[in-house]
Amino acid sequence: MEFTCGIDDRPGLASLLIFGLQWLAVSVPIILIIGKVVAGLDTGGPAIPYLQKLFLLVALVMLAQIYLGHRLPLVLGPATVLLIGILASLDAGPGAINAATLIGGLLLAGLAATGLFRHLKDLFTPRVIAVVLMLIAFTLAPTILGLITDGGGAVPATQTFLFSLAFAFALFIANGILRGIWRSTLAFSAIVIGTPVYAALFGAVPLPPADTALFALPGDLVAPLAVPGAGVLAAFLICYLALATNDLGSIQSVGGLLGAGAMDGRVNRGVAVTGLGNIAAGLTGVIGPVNFSLSPGVIAATGCASRFALVPAAVALGLLAASPLAIGYLGSIPGPVIGVVLTYVMASQIAAGLMLGQEKNAVRTFDDGLIIGIPLLLGTLAAFLPGAVAAGFPATLRPLITNGFVVGVIVVLVLEHIVYRRPRG
Repeated sequence: MEFTCGIDDRPGLASLLIFGLQWLAVSVPIILIIGKVVAGLDTGGPAIPYLQKLFLLVALVMLAQIYLGHRLPLVLGPATVLLIGILASLDAGPGAINAATLIGGLLLAGLAATGLFRHLKDLFTPRVIAVVLMLIAFTLAPTILGLITDGGGAVPATQTFLFSLAFAFALFIANGILRGIWRSTLAFSAIVIGTPVYAALFGAVPLPPADTALFALPGDLVAPLAVPGAGVLAAFLICYLALATNDLGSIQSVGGLLGAGAMDGRVNRGVAVTGLGNIAAGLTGVIGPVNFSLSPGVIAATGCASRFALVPAAVALGLLAASPLAIGYLGSIPGPVIGVVLTYVMASQIAAGLMLGQEKNAVRTFDDGLIIGIPLLLGTLAAFLPGAVAAGFPATLRPLITNGFVVGVIVVLVLEHIVYRRPRG
């Protein structure tokens, strides 16, 4: 595949701004979707300061990756897999969640810096990776269901559900029709179109207060920390194993597409910077970042493989972080619109898992199907456990047993490497 700009080429100023705007259109929805969900859980305080900190963190880590880390054109955003860990650990409080994020980042950076990361890769066979990709989507189903039926107390849940159903149907039709950059930025377009349509049907959406400052940094950049319980820490460490696999896959997919050299060094540096970004996330009280695998689609659509094309996008994210008013308007997107876009993103995640399984011949026998099917079913059941059932488990085990993602990952690792283990070769 030929590109107008190579990895280390610097496009002209006009081209750089145009390409940067396209990367920005991809980055903003990723941050908003996950950031709004986490901010709504009251783990990081008011939504506007939380989103400000998240935008700033993503901007800084993206610049660090471009110049010091993997040095590839890779978009960065909040890790969906950590959202699952946060949802399962809400009872522990934000201090414990922040500390678990910090510890996970330390572990990730340490493994990458010492070269020990390569030993973990053997655990993640194609079947395990396919399950991990799909589990993220399946175990977020309760959160998505809550978003698409959330009328803010003013709109009946049935009406918001019907709106979400119709909007999702239209979004998937658009995905099948559109091509190129229009398809790559479909999540952004869905937010831009869906919000006014929702407002026209159900009334004005809540906008930021009139006295919201145009420029100001959040005052609580340092978040509280508390010693996490064993269950919370174990749940987060399993989530970080999956995050490391996601990061590795994203870096390798872009490096392979562009024919980048010295990939071992790029992987180690990239994962190390991701780990440092997660340490910063724990200290500031936001969800940790990860490199996203949708980057090859943007590169193919624009024809520009220059890592420097992401610099304007990172700078713009930093400027947005300094404006509570801009963040306030971005944060006014209705819950059902966010839920539908998250549904679209998670459907893409399932498709990626199925494609990987097909490409790697992951399902050749009935047993292979069980290795994939059993964890998906058990993980989904755990994600939908009623609160009364979850409350019956010991507090130490609750973050593990009620975390559908953790349950699924443990089950697939046991099935793949113990129950149905095959001799090498």
